[in-house]
Amino acid sequence: MKKQLPKRSEVEQKYTWDVNSLFASETLFEKTFEELDHLVNHFKSTYEGKLDNPRMINEALDQFRTIQETMVRLSAYSSLQNSGDSTSEENQIRLGKTMIQFQSINKRIVFLDIELKNASTELLEKAMNASDSNKIYLEEIIEDKKHSFHPEVEKALTMLSPILNAPYQSYNRFKLADMKFQDFEVEGKTYPNSFTLFENEYEYENDTLVRRKAYQTFYQKLSEYQNGFASQYYAHIQKEKAFADLKGYASVYDYLLADQKVPKAFMDRQIDLIMNDLAPAMRKYAKLLQKIHGLEKMTYADLKIAVDADFEPKVTIESSKDMLLEGLSILGSEYLEIVRKSFDDRWIDFPQNVGKSTGGFCSSPYGSNSFILINWNGQMDEVMVLAHELGHAGHFQYANKYQNIYNTRPSLYFIEAPSTTNELIMNKHLAQNASDDRTKRWIKSVMISRTYYHNFVTHLLEAAFQREVYNRIDQRQPISAKILNDIKLGVLRTFWADAVEIPDWAGLTWMRQPHYFMGLYPYTYSAGLTLGTVVAKNLFDKKLDANAWIEVLKAGGTKTPLDLAMMVGVDLSHDAPLKEAIQYISETIDEIIDLSK
Repeated sequence: MKKQLPKRSEVEQKYTWDVNSLFASETLFEKTFEELDHLVNHFKSTYEGKLDNPRMINEALDQFRTIQETMVRLSAYSSLQNSGDSTSEENQIRLGKTMIQFQSINKRIVFLDIELKNASTELLEKAMNASDSNKIYLEEIIEDKKHSFHPEVEKALTMLSPILNAPYQSYNRFKLADMKFQDFEVEGKTYPNSFTLFENEYEYENDTLVRRKAYQTFYQKLSEYQNGFASQYYAHIQKEKAFADLKGYASVYDYLLADQKVPKAFMDRQIDLIMNDLAPAMRKYAKLLQKIHGLEKMTYADLKIAVDADFEPKVTIESSKDMLLEGLSILGSEYLEIVRKSFDDRWIDFPQNVGKSTGGFCSSPYGSNSFILINWNGQMDEVMVLAHELGHAGHFQYANKYQNIYNTRPSLYFIEAPSTTNELIMNKHLAQNASDDRTKRWIKSVMISRTYYHNFVTHLLEAAFQREVYNRIDQRQPISAKILNDIKLGVLRTFWADAVEIPDWAGLTWMRQPHYFMGLYPYTYSAGLTLGTVVAKNLFDKKLDANAWIEVLKAGGTKTPLDLAMMVGVDLSHDAPLKEAIQYISETIDEIIDLSK
């Protein structure tokens, strides 16, 4: 029987992340805000209205880096604690104060962006040629000049930013603090439910009656909030459309993809090829699950069950460290030191507790260690989650070390490549060392059900849903909860066809994912995993030296996603890498079926 989640104060501190590595105390956090306030005032008085020559521009940008670095650390200290427990009044107030103070700071520093965009391209190019450190920043300013607002509009939007970002804040508050799920009963036993319990345990529950009842009661609670959630989401995408129009973009897609440095055709390719070419293989996998578990019918509530639930190895936090150090050793001793520190220096927040963010993420504030949030359930597949988030940590530890803060972050199109590469490295390592066919089958099935299902199916179906939503927004058609439900249902039923029964309530699945408040992000998971599949395979086949991949990580955001991939000999401008990944998934599913015989 599942237990109620503990409060944050009841979990073991040694298994939580140490935010005091950012600021040793609340007093130091507040003092740093005061120091930043003085620094911003000095910055404004020194440079406002004086950015008329290359020297002053570069001096300003050099000092602005320090301001940004400090703001990133302050923001992380505040937001990470709220992610650990959003029910805490102290955490909510700290986060609220941080946002208010940032609003004041942004109001004073917005002149930099405005004056640079108003400067002549010739002047910006001279400044760019005079400083390698600021070159990429200025290149992006030159590009943004084509779609910039009037200076007074820029100032107004800066002041309004907390309000414009309110839909996402409200979504998280409803989801993590306000929604309370009722207990449910199966055969006389009572089971608690919550977002965390559902997404980390019940979706994978082997008992069909318990699993399906958990789905039913979970989605019943979602249905009670659907109109409010739809209103929040609609407000967000209307904002995006308004920005696209005001900035002169032809469509909302052009606006949202500008920073990704790829055309819409790349997104369409990921969605269409996977919807068409991968769907038959995944339907075959669903039918295998149905046969193994003796299910009369395969439903949406059955898609995440294990091929061999009785064989699910339990893993302690301590043993996961050893497994990761061994599995990721192919990346070299320097990389392993990052992995070791993440455990020894408390970079990782393991426990499940009330008010904690669901899923997992990695935050890497510039000049600091990384912070990884997961919801540890003691199962082997959590090792894959850790490998994934450590991929992000390793990436940004290298990028932060070798690049300045302007140049660390690459395009979203690339961002999931280092994380998914780690997942595949771990899976290949475990499969190579499997001592029998049952173990080998289980490992391969985890790769399908965890790595590829999550990134090539779950997130890709989110992307297909998003595309339909944004098509409506571009055509200025209204959005409602029913429309969102119908779109999601249509996507799910198209992908799974008659292999899986998709009930009407599954249309509410769009309510579970915060990625919809992050632009065109979901499709990039499959884009990153496409590159990750080829990189991991080439590392194990010794066609790629690990040092070449480390050099890609060090490059941060200094190159386009296509150029980063070309550093390891992968050409993402063609569909060959994606087709290779889909073929690999299909062949792996056939291997699992053969092993199951």
